[in-house]
Amino acid sequence: MGRFAAILALITLLVACQNTATPVAAPSPSPSPHSTVAAAVLQPDEAPAGLTRCPGSGPIAGYLLNLQGFDPSLTSQMTVRWQKLQAQGAIDAAISVFAADPSACTVELGVTSTIKATASFVAVFADEGQAERAWGSSVLGFVPPAPGQVAPGLVRGTGTGLGLSAWTYDRPQVRLACWRRSVFVSLVVLSNLDLATFKSMTAAIDARLN
Repeated sequence: MGRFAAILALITLLVACQNTATPVAAPSPSPSPHSTVAAAVLQPDEAPAGLTRCPGSGPIAGYLLNLQGFDPSLTSQMTVRWQKLQAQGAIDAAISVFAADPSACTVELGVTSTIKATASFVAVFADEGQAERAWGSSVLGFVPPAPGQVAPGLVRGTGTGLGLSAWTYDRPQVRLACWRRSVFVSLVVLSNLDLATFKSMTAAIDARLN
């Protein structure tokens, strides 16, 4: 009887050991893929009423090609500016331009006297360090103000609502925002559009910069 009890206890122990699952480490969650630059820029359904998407909107190469047929000098300047970002690590970029009149589609960003227009540009870099250095240098010719610089409508840093690496310029004729989020550098330029439109545009783009 004692031997039977001992065998029974041994069998019970073996079954318990076999039923004990070996702990398996939970897989680490994969990081979310970054948005594409084409998806990050302002989309047609987000454009202000009365503005039409300009030809050339999309990949930066297509924009420059379209611009070449209208203003070779401006194309050369914009090409140099894009090449500078590439030298700083930019992998890809897209630009989206909307205007109330086609004449505003092929001019310097933000340079229209009375026509309503908007442009958004997003470039993606290999890492955040490259994006930060590029933002601190210049983005398509727009150089961030020095820390502490004071001017009407000019804000740098967290006061912009776009993070520490950000600056905005807000005046009735031209509104501009340039900021770095994650591995992206973004630029938004509005001409003759209101503050509410400016804020909604920057918020929509910023939400996609992961």
